[in-house]
Amino acid sequence: MIKKFTCDNGVRIIMEEIPTVRSAAIGIWIATGSRDETPENNGISHFLEHMFFKGTDTKSAKEIAESFDSIGGQVNAFTSKEYTCYYAKVLDNHAAYALDTLADMFFNSAFAEEEMNKEKSVVLEEIKMYEDTPDDIVHDLLSKAFYKNHPLGYPILGTEETLTSFTSEKLKQYMHDMYTPDRVVISIAGNVSDELVKQAAKLFGSYEGGERPSYNVPLQTFTEKIVRKKETEQAHLCLGFEGLPIGHKDVYSLIVLNNILGGSMSSRLFQEVREQRGLAYSVFSYHSSFKDSGLVTVYGGTGADQLDELFETIQMTLVALKAEGISSKELHNSKEQLKGNLMLSLESTNSRMSRNGKNELLLKQHRSLDEIVSLIDEVTMDKVNDLGRKIFSSDYSAALISPAGKFPAAVTI
Repeated sequence: MIKKFTCDNGVRIIMEEIPTVRSAAIGIWIATGSRDETPENNGISHFLEHMFFKGTDTKSAKEIAESFDSIGGQVNAFTSKEYTCYYAKVLDNHAAYALDTLADMFFNSAFAEEEMNKEKSVVLEEIKMYEDTPDDIVHDLLSKAFYKNHPLGYPILGTEETLTSFTSEKLKQYMHDMYTPDRVVISIAGNVSDELVKQAAKLFGSYEGGERPSYNVPLQTFTEKIVRKKETEQAHLCLGFEGLPIGHKDVYSLIVLNNILGGSMSSRLFQEVREQRGLAYSVFSYHSSFKDSGLVTVYGGTGADQLDELFETIQMTLVALKAEGISSKELHNSKEQLKGNLMLSLESTNSRMSRNGKNELLLKQHRSLDEIVSLIDEVTMDKVNDLGRKIFSSDYSAALISPAGKFPAAVTI
């Protein structure tokens, strides 16, 4: 059972007790990501995440690492477009210690100048590594093509120019303004008790934050086509279509649709592009949901001389999906696969912690397993087909990285 406690300052604590395991997963979730940034401070959410591990008032960066290594635990963090998470997974008897250490990182990070300079070099290498991975960077280019100058189109890592501008004062001010109690969720899952909730409330329940700056850029989507010429072995292609925001009533129909299109090994794209034609090793689709927007992405990577055929095959697969709709077998198999994946994921305390943290942060509701299974079962063939025709009848944005730096001729979808 999931328990929720709200502190006086607005911090929410979510706990799911699982007495049959010997581990505990603890996550600090903050409703702040790259979409909360400006062109001048793009990348600051991600850099702040890095700096949490670089020393507090009482621990050095090495001592923070040793804190978790010495108890056989794992600690990490990530930044997305709409949220940031710092988390640890430890044996249940070390849960209180892990929570203390995460709180120390959250409240007492030193942001020492020497550590900041070293970490800027680290993040700069991360940006360079990303640039050397075209099958990753092409997805950022698609976000830029789809959202243009809106913060949802910004790269999470930021740029070399913005990175060099960050100072200790800027990090502290950004954290003060954006890491406000009403935007923080502590998610705990595993073999834990109410005592850990009390500890979390004591640690996080009384701090105060600043006032979030009013930086609101009107959200608009585009059908831009971005091409980058790069000497790569493969051409990397992404197509982007208007999706659904998180919490939309038809989101489960879209999850089923995406699974049939390119979300599994039996999907149409995988079978047609890879199995039947041998055009790509990697081809797939996925749906990204944000609080007020969604993006359906189709990706394929192939040899530069096969780009035309790949592009045509993807588009003709979408044409067939619209014209013929899905089959009853595809509908049944997709539903069963989604239910299976859901149930298997719940065997992990990390997955449960993540699921509960994101649900509270983004939806402020927690559906039971039976409710989710029921929502999947309620998806009908007509709903999926109507959604497919609606999504794939519109124009699309696109991003391409290839040696030639040129889009192939389009087929009418």
